[in-house]
Amino acid sequence: MSELASKEKIDPSGRLAVVGDRELVIGYRLIGIDDTFIASDEDAGKKIQELYSSGEFGLIIASDSVRSRLSKKFLSEIEGSIEPLVLFMPPQKETTAEDEESIAALAKRVLGINMEIS
Repeated sequence: MSELASKEKIDPSGRLAVVGDRELVIGYRLIGIDDTFIASDEDAGKKIQELYSSGEFGLIIASDSVRSRLSKKFLSEIEGSIEPLVLFMPPQKETTAEDEESIAALAKRVLGINMEIS
């Protein structure tokens, strides 16, 4: 196997994983994402830790309800991580002020810019 081909297999930047409730996961399965995992909040927390530690993914999308099940230490670690980037998707409802604040915090962390949402 060539060196370039082996680098492509190791590079996680293009891989996406989705973990969470059925509604979130099914949507990603329908658009062709293979690494999707339907899990309860407790099981999802363990799955996120497993995926994060694997080094195989550049982006992990999880249901927002999972966030409260993660240890403070692990949550602090993933909130400071850019690769893999872990995003928590709020449930399908209207956006609240709390959601807007988390979007602004994410923009500051990833892009390094302050974003005001009015």
